Amino acid sequence: MALPDLDDLIAEVDRRCDTAHRPGGQEQPDWLALLTVAAQLAGQMQALADDLVEDYVEHCRMHGSSWTDIGTALGVTRQAVQQRFHAPHKRYSPETMTDGLRQAMVHVKRAAVHHRNNYIGTEHLLWGLTAEDNSATRLLRAAGLSPETVHRSVGTRLSMGASQAAERIAWTPYSRKAIALAEARSEQHGSDRIDCDDLLIGLARVGRGVAADVLTETGFDPAAPDAAATDATATATATATDA
Repeated sequence: MALPDLDDLIAEVDRRCDTAHRPGGQEQPDWLALLTVAAQLAGQMQALADDLVEDYVEHCRMHGSSWTDIGTALGVTRQAVQQRFHAPHKRYSPETMTDGLRQAMVHVKRAAVHHRNNYIGTEHLLWGLTAEDNSATRLLRAAGLSPETVHRSVGTRLSMGASQAAERIAWTPYSRKAIALAEARSEQHGSDRIDCDDLLIGLARVGRGVAADVLTETGFDPAAPDAAATDATATATATATDA
């Protein structure tokens, strides 16, 4: 894979901020607008790079590498690498999940173990969410999509690994982001437990990873369910007010 060079990135900034260039080229472009877009693009690339490194740091730790070894590989001290990567990740216990999501997690773990993967990726989460009827599959059907099709599609992207350490399975950065988004959505809707539909939308909203790709390909819009709920609430409020 060829990495973009500076000219490629400048062209991308110009494409994203075409309104900064005035017609006919008679005047100077809006350099501040271009700088804003360039900073946004740089931030997105840095976030992706950080996720890439963090993912491999987790794998190194799971396979017994010391913080000193990891620091040496990254060209920094042990203290520096621990400070950057050793922040404890929030753990989601079964008590934070609905019965439906706990059952889906059984399928998630089963998929990882069956494929000898030592991680829980977004693909495992989506596969587990669509393994049987729950609030996620009902949400897909309400959007006019087939949960069975999604399940088969993500199933083809589960790759066979070589891990024998099923007890050391860890969540990838994208998976952790997805459930954090799911938790935020459940709290926004007044629930103290995360449900399957929350995690489905979290997977879509992450915007990266296998699950997001599959959901995008099927045409799932993560904003649509909440927008529909907002519209329904507004309609009900207006009706009650008119009455």
